[in-house]
Amino acid sequence: MSQTRKPRRTSAPKKRATVKRKPAQRARRQPFAAQLATILPMEEATIRRTGGWMVVALLAALVLGASMMLRLPQMIAWQLGEGAGRLGFAVERVEIQGIDQMERLPVYAVALDQPSMAMPNVDIAEIRERVEALSWVQEARVSRRLPDTLVVSITERTPTAIWQHEQQLYLVDGEGAVLEEVPLDAMPDLPLIIGPRANHQVANFEALMERAPALRPMLSGATWVGNRRWDLRFQSGETLALPEGEEDAARALVRFARMDGVTGLLGEGFRRFDMRVPDRFVVRVARDAERPPAPAEAEDNGNSDTI
Repeated sequence: MSQTRKPRRTSAPKKRATVKRKPAQRARRQPFAAQLATILPMEEATIRRTGGWMVVALLAALVLGASMMLRLPQMIAWQLGEGAGRLGFAVERVEIQGIDQMERLPVYAVALDQPSMAMPNVDIAEIRERVEALSWVQEARVSRRLPDTLVVSITERTPTAIWQHEQQLYLVDGEGAVLEEVPLDAMPDLPLIIGPRANHQVANFEALMERAPALRPMLSGATWVGNRRWDLRFQSGETLALPEGEEDAARALVRFARMDGVTGLLGEGFRRFDMRVPDRFVVRVARDAERPPAPAEAEDNGNSDTI
C-alpha cells in the first residue's frame, strides 16, 4: 500500500519590524523684526521699539530713493512736459531785451538750441549760463511767458578802452573783458592802452585819469610798463613816465597837470617827462629826437634837464 504524503505546511512570512521615525522638526521662523534687522541698518530691538509704522516709512524712503536714482520722476515730468508742448505750450517766439551794441543772432541761437521746445522742458538755467558766456553779456535773466515766448533780458558790458596786444586791437570793458576785435579804420573814440595784461588795468587807468581830467582830451594812449606802472603819451608827441603805485602815480599826475596849466609844458618842444623818482622832474628836450628812443625803464642820459 502506498502511503499518501501529507502536504507540507508552510509557515507565514514574518513581518519586518518597523522603526518609527520621529517627525522632522520644522525650522523655526524668525520674527519679522529679526528678518528686517538682516536687511536694514537697524538692530532688532530698535525695530521692535519703533513699531511697524517706522519700518514702513523707512521702506517707503528706500523705494523713493531708488526711484530717484533711476530718474523715474524726471522721466515722468519730461513726458508730461512734452504733452503740454503738444497742447500749445511750446516755444514759438524769443524776445530779447537790453541789447544796444551786440548782435542778436548769437542769443537767438542759444535760446533755440534746446533738446525740447516744450515750455516745461526748456532749461532756463542752462540758457542763462550760455548767454552769459557771450563776450558782450555781463548778466542775463531768462523767463517763460506762457504760452509760447521765452524772454531773455541782457545787461551789456560797456566798452571803456581799446587794448593793443600782439599787433591786434580789442574792445574791452572796465573789468578787462575782451568784447571783440576792432578794425584799425573803425576805432571808436576811446583811450588806447598798450601792453601785456593792460586790459586788467582799465579801472586803474580810469581812476588815475579822473585825478587830472584836464589832461584826458590831450591823451593819445597809455602803456602799461613791466606790469607795474604807466607811460602816458600825448597827442603833441610827449611821453610822461609815472612812478609805480596808484597813489604815487596819481600825485605825480596831479603835479604835472598843475605845472602844465601854469607853464604850458605840452606842445613846447619837449620829448619826455620822467617823474618816476619822487621829488624829481626830469625833462628830455626835443633836440635829440633823431636818436633812437631809450627803453621805457632806462635812466635818462644827456640832453636832459632836472627840475
